[in-house]
Amino acid sequence: MVLRQERRAAERLLVSVIDDDESVRESLPDLLGEFGFAARTFSSAEEFLASDCIDQTRCLILDIAMPGMSGPDLQRKLKLREQEIPIIFITASTDKAVRPQLIERGAVECLFKPFSDTAMLEALNSVFHPTQ
Repeated sequence: MVLRQERRAAERLLVSVIDDDESVRESLPDLLGEFGFAARTFSSAEEFLASDCIDQTRCLILDIAMPGMSGPDLQRKLKLREQEIPIIFITASTDKAVRPQLIERGAVECLFKPFSDTAMLEALNSVFHPTQ
């Protein structure tokens, strides 16, 4: 029984969450698990880049403003490395002009904190089921 559960977990798509806010890193994996995804969390872009998760990550949920490398900086770095990972940006910013700029640069979505479970699910569906 345990082996079957572990195998199912290994078959789930990996969504990596990068946010310097500990509460986000604690809550999003539970939500992602409810949606059927595996999740890994990182407190910085640099921590993610140093991990062994880049090649397994099928989607990034990425904070815009973090100490050190910002979310858009990580997006540019991944593009330079030709590692195209779909990105859902999240932000506590109230500047609504940032969303169209990020979408134009290739982000799938930009959600403003606090966002609803439904908004996150819709963004994930845009990544994994783009025709729906």
